[in-house]
Amino acid sequence: MNFLAHIYLSGNNDLIKIGNFIADGIRGHDYEQFPIDVQKGILLHRAIDTFTDAHPVFRQSKHRLHEAYGHYSGVIMDIFYDHFLAKNWAVYSDEKLEDYAERFYQSLRDNYDWLNPKTQAMMPSMIGRNWLASYATIEGIGMILFQMDHRTKNRVSMQNAVKELEQYYTKFESEFTAFFEELRAHVQQKLAIL
Repeated sequence: MNFLAHIYLSGNNDLIKIGNFIADGIRGHDYEQFPIDVQKGILLHRAIDTFTDAHPVFRQSKHRLHEAYGHYSGVIMDIFYDHFLAKNWAVYSDEKLEDYAERFYQSLRDNYDWLNPKTQAMMPSMIGRNWLASYATIEGIGMILFQMDHRTKNRVSMQNAVKELEQYYTKFESEFTAFFEELRAHVQQKLAIL
């Protein structure tokens, strides 16, 4: 799962959302320096990633990309799954995706001091290009993959994976739908004990 799913799965607590959003940049026990709800978000992010990476449906989706994109196939699949969440947003939320994204961007502004320098540097582009809402279109996915490719050490032209997205669109979408229901249930259990 990429940004949109991680934020969505955090529920309605802005600090849990912030923690979930910044978690990739927090190593080991460094999370303990944050307020308790941010810590919960970081731990939730790790639980989501562990569940996702081990899940047979996600692994099946990822396998279609592995030959062309190797190590990055999981990252690309995370973005594809965010696309299906954004595309089907009305199934999962009563709030419009654009409004949801804007509320989260405001939360980032309000909690700027809790963001690491890398996230702070990324914020203007994320907000300016409305990354969260852009997941809903294939063009938006292409843009995000292009940006992602330019931030990696070994470029593999991730933006070309849009071809595989289009080729296997129905399969990817049905896999996402089945997987996401299980992930949502898993997250509810995790949130109850964090």
